[in-house]
Amino acid sequence: MRQTTSPNQLKNHLWLIAPAALMVGIFFLYPLCFSLYSAITLDSGEFTLAHLNKAFELYSKDILFTIIIVLISVAILAVLSITIAALITLSPFRSLSKTLGFLYRLPLFIPFIVTAQMMRTFLAKNGLMNNAFVASGLLTPMDTVSFLGWSGIIITFVWKQLAFSTLLISGAMAALDDSQIRAARNLGASRFRILFQIILPQIVPTLGVAMVLSIVTMMSVLSVPLMIGTGSPTMMTADMAFRINSYGDYHVANALGLVSYCICAGLAWFYLRQNLKEKGAN
Repeated sequence: MRQTTSPNQLKNHLWLIAPAALMVGIFFLYPLCFSLYSAITLDSGEFTLAHLNKAFELYSKDILFTIIIVLISVAILAVLSITIAALITLSPFRSLSKTLGFLYRLPLFIPFIVTAQMMRTFLAKNGLMNNAFVASGLLTPMDTVSFLGWSGIIITFVWKQLAFSTLLISGAMAALDDSQIRAARNLGASRFRILFQIILPQIVPTLGVAMVLSIVTMMSVLSVPLMIGTGSPTMMTADMAFRINSYGDYHVANALGLVSYCICAGLAWFYLRQNLKEKGAN
C-alpha cells in the first residue's frame, strides 16, 4: 500500500534539515558563489577576464607545478594503497595484516598542519631521518640531503592520504565475494593474478572515488606547500594566500581558486564519464 506524506510531516522534515542546510549555505555555498563572482567581475560589478589573465600571467608555472605534484602524488598513492589493501586482504600471515591494518590508519587522525610540521622536522637536512642515518653510521653529516621542497610535498601528501584511500580500497576488497578468490586459488592462480584479474576490475569505482577525493584534498591544502615548500614554483594555495596577505587582492586569489575548481571539476567529470561508459557497456 502506497504511503503518502502529509503536509505536517513534510514541514517537520524540512525543519529537521533546515539547520544543516543553513550551515552548508553559509559556510560553503555563499563563499563559493562569492569567490566565483569575484574572479570574473570588477569592483563595479562589470564582467571581466582580467583577473584570470593576470593569474595565468603571474602564476602559470605554479599552476603547472600544482598539477604535476598532485598527479605524481596520486599515482604513488594508488600504488601504495592497492599494495597495502591487497596485503591485508590476501596475505596468509594474519599478524602482518593486523600490523598493517593498525599502521596505515595512523595518519587518518592527524591534521594537515600537524603533518606538515612533523614532516618539516623529519625531512630536513638536520632532521630526524638524517640524524637517525648518521647515528646508525649509514651516512655522514656531509652526505645528508634535505627533502624539503617538491619531494617533501609529495611525501607528505602520500603519507597523509594513504590512510583514507587504503581504508576505502581495503573495504571494497573485503566486500567482494570470497568464493571468487577461493575458486581462483583452487585453480592455481597466484595472488598477483588474483589481484589484477579478479579484485582490481571490481573495485575500480571505489579506487576512482578515493583518488578523486584525494586530488580535491591535495588541491585545497595550504599548510603543506607553505611549511615544506622552498620557494618558487609553489602550489596555487600558497599563491592565493600571498595575494591576499601581501596585496589584499581577492580578485586574483579567487581567479586562482576558479582555476583550481575547474581542474578538480574536470578530473571528476572525466572519472564520472568513464564510470558511466563502463556501466553502459555492461
